Order: sequence, then structure tokens, then C-alpha cells
Amino acid sequence: MVNSSQFYSWQNFRCTYRVFGDNGASTATTPLVLIHPIGVGLSSAFWQRFIDQFGSQNSATIYNPDLLGCGGCDMPPVAYYPLDWAKQLQYFIKTVIKKPVVIVVQGASFPIAIKLTQLLEPHWIEGLVLSAPPAWRTMRNAAKPRQQKLLWNLLFNSPVGLGNLFYRYARRRQFLESFSIRQLFANAEQVDPNWLEELIKGATDLQSRYAVFSFLAGFWREDYAIEIANISQPTLVIFGEQSSSISQEGKSETVQERLNYYTANLPQGQGCIIPGRNVLPYESTADFTKVVANFLDV
Repeated sequence: MVNSSQFYSWQNFRCTYRVFGDNGASTATTPLVLIHPIGVGLSSAFWQRFIDQFGSQNSATIYNPDLLGCGGCDMPPVAYYPLDWAKQLQYFIKTVIKKPVVIVVQGASFPIAIKLTQLLEPHWIEGLVLSAPPAWRTMRNAAKPRQQKLLWNLLFNSPVGLGNLFYRYARRRQFLESFSIRQLFANAEQVDPNWLEELIKGATDLQSRYAVFSFLAGFWREDYAIEIANISQPTLVIFGEQSSSISQEGKSETVQERLNYYTANLPQGQGCIIPGRNVLPYESTADFTKVVANFLDV
């Protein structure tokens, strides 16, 4: 079931991915492409519980790529935007997979999937699954470019090393455990050694900080209302019963309101609420796998 890392070159960068299943040989079901979240130590390893569960019950091939700056990919010291990662995935789908796919995307990586739907002709993406996307008001609230650049230049990419010091602090086990309990998981017991060790391992290379800092600087923040309304593919939106938001404008939304906003604005949107909080493929793997399989009808 599990294959070792494979590689491809995109814009002279070495990029990594894994294939689970039959290496894409089957034509019976549409393959899945997983888009992992951006954060301290996060990479394609985030999806392993879902892959194990889904793969044991379904025959669809799963492609699990690392985004540039994360995991096993090269980590150039640049500011990353959703469009950059979307172009990487566009290339990956058209030249490596070479067939239509279903996109499964976690959290605030949803803007990457939005940009990807714009880059690819509609037939390349047969459907999307959104796992705990940001609050609707957050997706409507564009960041100020001047503020983004100030954060990047004065803090994250500071010549005096402030960003370096911050990242060293943020990758400590104590901080990662505390943040996961406060912001990500409904059940603190799910913040287990496996979760923490993967994050610590993923943050070992200090070059991984640039992808994280790009997220923290808000380079992903735009008003996506029109772009979301133009997503023509069937889209499943999944929220946890205790979904929360780290952005101030999103804290006033109830989970049901958040779901209603998405399904009302996606042309072919449908949604559900399952147990858990913000990392549903990891914390609520069985429930998440079930609703995804039902959506795909596999």
C-alpha cells in the first residue's frame, strides 16, 4: 500500500510525493490529490491516518505531495503565495498524474485549491473536499499588502534574525503541544506523541520556516468570494462540531453558520458536521473517511 518517496522537478526545484494504492494504474476510480496544511512541522505526513483508513476500505489511488518549502521538497528562502503552490500542483497533476483528480484540502490551504481550479481546465478536477476551511468572514477579508510586507521584512525575514529565533521557539515540543490543544484538537488526548514527533521532525530544517512565515504574514489572505462562486465542481465542506477560528472576524460564526455560508456560495456545494475540531483527518479519521467515501460514492 505505501510507496517510498518519489520525485519530480518543477522550476528547477526538487519536489517530493508519495503514491498509495496501485500507483495510478486503475481507471475504475478517480485518484485523490491531498493538499496538506501549512504550519510549523506540517507536511504531507499530516494525511497518513486518513490514507491508512481510506486505503483499507477503498481502491482509489491517493497522491500525497509535499508543497514547496515543506517536507521533502526544496525549501527556497522566499515568500510563498497560494498561486505559487497552485502552479506547482498544476504541473504535478498534468505531468505526473496525467488524469483528472479529486482534490482534498485541509484548513487554510483552501486558497491553494481555489487558485488551482482557476489554473486547470474544469475537467481536470472532478470534485473537491474541504476539511475545516477558514471561517467565511476570513475568506472575505483581504489582508493589507503593506501590512503583509512589513510583517515579512521586519519580523519574519528580519536581518537581525528575529524570525529565526521565533521559529526555534515555535518548534519546541512544549509550544507545539500547547498550540495543538488550544487551537486544533477537540480532545487533548489526541495530541499524542506521534503528532508531536512528526511536527518536531518536520521543523528540524530551519529553511522550513519560510513557508510558515508566508502563512503567518497573511500572504494567503484575499477576498475569495467571486473565485469561490466560480468553482463549478461538486464540493464537499466538512466542519468539526467544535470548529474554531484563530482570526478575530471568524470567531463570531457558529459552526452551522459557517457551513451555511459555504454551501450557499458554492454552486455545487454540500456539507456536513462531524465530531472534532480543526484537524479532522487526524483527530476524527473514521468519521472523516466515511463522509469522503460517501461523497465520492466509492
